[in-house]
Amino acid sequence: MAHTYRHDTLAIRSEALRGNPLGDPFERTLHVLVPEKADGPLPVIWILGGYSATPGSVLADEPWSEGLQRRLGRLSAEGTLPPVIVAVPDCFTALGGSQYLDSAAVGRYESYLWDDCRVALEARYSCGKHGVAGKSSGGFGALVQAMRRPEHVRAVACHSGDMYFEYCYLASFPALANALRKHGGVEGFLAAFAAARKKRKQEWFDPIQTLCMAACYSPDPAQAGGIALPFDPETAAIRLDVWSRWLAHDPVRMVDEPANAERLRGLDLLFLDAGTRDEFHLQWGLRQLVAKLRAQGISHEHEEFEDGHFSTSYRYDVSLPKLARALRE
Repeated sequence: MAHTYRHDTLAIRSEALRGNPLGDPFERTLHVLVPEKADGPLPVIWILGGYSATPGSVLADEPWSEGLQRRLGRLSAEGTLPPVIVAVPDCFTALGGSQYLDSAAVGRYESYLWDDCRVALEARYSCGKHGVAGKSSGGFGALVQAMRRPEHVRAVACHSGDMYFEYCYLASFPALANALRKHGGVEGFLAAFAAARKKRKQEWFDPIQTLCMAACYSPDPAQAGGIALPFDPETAAIRLDVWSRWLAHDPVRMVDEPANAERLRGLDLLFLDAGTRDEFHLQWGLRQLVAKLRAQGISHEHEEFEDGHFSTSYRYDVSLPKLARALRE
């Protein structure tokens, strides 16, 4: 039976985000796509947006493309998608993102996701098992949450997720070093960024994205902005003590920990993809991760698309039906 999907919203008053260090709102909206006339309990798929994404950008119809709500209806009509609840949380921050982690420099977004949003969702709907999907930073979030919150996450679709940090992050360090030098350090850069009219221009976007990653991976209340930089701001030389904190979050390394490997082994589905021409070289990190999964006997599905990093929402045609079916079993 084909289902149309309605768009509901839930008001979230988040205790996890109350008083967050960036002064971002603790009152948020959880967007929920629900199949009409479907009996529960239904599986839940959380969609985590990439860096700088908002729920609006995750849900929006784009030129020559379809939004998530229409995509779900089409997949249902084609008979490939069983009824499923899709939840899109708002994890945007003043720095552009959160990596879906708890950070003393950004806020408690992992706790917000599971202790605030999940609880509100389950209070409103009849929910079955939960899975997580996302692209880029959202793909990283999906994969890492499976290792950090196995009590909630039963299936994962990681689309071009951040991994093997040497390739996907190191090349952006000089851009941040240049911006810090130009604007007088972290606080000066943040003030200039806040005043900038075109924040997506490369001169702003590349540095703020890297600074956001530092805020997520290496927070330090003793440093400017509460952020420990992974390089010396005078020379841009890598600070190995801080860089090692970043690497502890790298999925390619996280899977080496027996507890994390066991959590991935217990998933109902682990789907991983990347583009063969990914602009951030994420296909190479994925191949390293897949090699480790094979060596450890962890069941997974691995697919690569002849494509880059952007405009890849078509991949949800592959992953969403897989997730829905896995979560129903």
